[in-house]
Amino acid sequence: MFLDYQKPVDGSKPNECDVAWRFRNKKEKSWRRYRDFRRFRLGIGHNCTYKVTNAFRWHSGLNARSPRSRFNSTRSSGSARISPPTTRDEEINDTIPIVGSETAFKKGKYLYYSRGGDYCKGMNQFLWSFLCGLGEAQYLNRTFVMDLSICLSGSYSQSHKDEEGKDFRYYFDFEHLKETASIVEEGEFMKDWKKWDKTRKSKIPVRKVSTYKVTPMQLKKDKSTIIWRQFDSPEPENYWYRVCEGKAANYVQRPWHSLWKSKRLMNIVTEIGGRMDWDFDAVHVVRGEKAHNKELWPHLDSDTSPDAILAKVKEIVHPWRNLYVATNEPFYNYFDRLRSSYKVHLLDDYKELWGNTSEWYNETMLLNDGKAVDFDGYMRVAVDTEVLYRAKTQVETFYNLTMDCKDGINTC
Repeated sequence: MFLDYQKPVDGSKPNECDVAWRFRNKKEKSWRRYRDFRRFRLGIGHNCTYKVTNAFRWHSGLNARSPRSRFNSTRSSGSARISPPTTRDEEINDTIPIVGSETAFKKGKYLYYSRGGDYCKGMNQFLWSFLCGLGEAQYLNRTFVMDLSICLSGSYSQSHKDEEGKDFRYYFDFEHLKETASIVEEGEFMKDWKKWDKTRKSKIPVRKVSTYKVTPMQLKKDKSTIIWRQFDSPEPENYWYRVCEGKAANYVQRPWHSLWKSKRLMNIVTEIGGRMDWDFDAVHVVRGEKAHNKELWPHLDSDTSPDAILAKVKEIVHPWRNLYVATNEPFYNYFDRLRSSYKVHLLDDYKELWGNTSEWYNETMLLNDGKAVDFDGYMRVAVDTEVLYRAKTQVETFYNLTMDCKDGINTC
């Protein structure tokens, strides 16, 4: 859906012009706006009117793109770094909300979860637990105190070790979360809490809850300014999601609508789709640990061999189409066999979109105190998945390529 056009500007030749516009992707149920700028070649039609004789490809109208910005960041050593100039998405607003005055703090009601056993677990468990906490806050009509610093499981990191200090905003849309849920950042909250406690004769009312067995329903009428859930028990008693189990599941609803992927990652998705002119098919190839586990997935390895993939894809996708391969297979040349029949695209073909001259690189570096951010495994999965969703034809591993069950033998 096209939203607005900017005034055309001169192209590289007298008979060309560059035009920029914003649009919404029909594949997304969101208000997000993306941008494109293209070059058009003009000719003379009937009655001496102008006509477009050629429309160039995605992002070809360089003269119409937004003014370039320079980002100044600082390395941990203190030396100044000026990153290469890049266009910036000015619509991203992921600034941290603050509580404000003491009066505003006293009038508020807060739900605070201390760090539990979910920390450094897989992203699926993190999200399941995080949305449990956010859902309980909404059920209790309270503001959720949120820690923006998360731990990335070693299954996604380049070092294959758990990595702390990852910013929630690398992965998810913080602006949308702020608009759809009442949240406050943990660091700001703790600073204000300590400050107001020092200036008051009586302490701010706090109720500490030491076990998940105290249900949200039991806390519904609590008048304390802060309800502080503490998760000090051994695993699995200290998982956040335990709060939403049992009868609580009938009352607490996880607000999945509040969680969108990061706009910075989605800009990469849009760029990849645009470079294929939004006219592509995709195959999702799951290999990795599952392909090596013959007990649970006895046929997956052979069914996702290059020859087997090509044979299956030929039954579904017309030859010489743009074919995007979304995969966890680490070897880039594994899919070369497909190139005999298709224009193959892999995520690593677009490395410059997160390289050190990219918009993504510069903006995530700003969130990380001037230090570069790794484009990690979870980001790769997020981008791969979203590009796959936008394909005209989707070929899935556990539907088209193999008869093995997605979750292992006898689970279909």
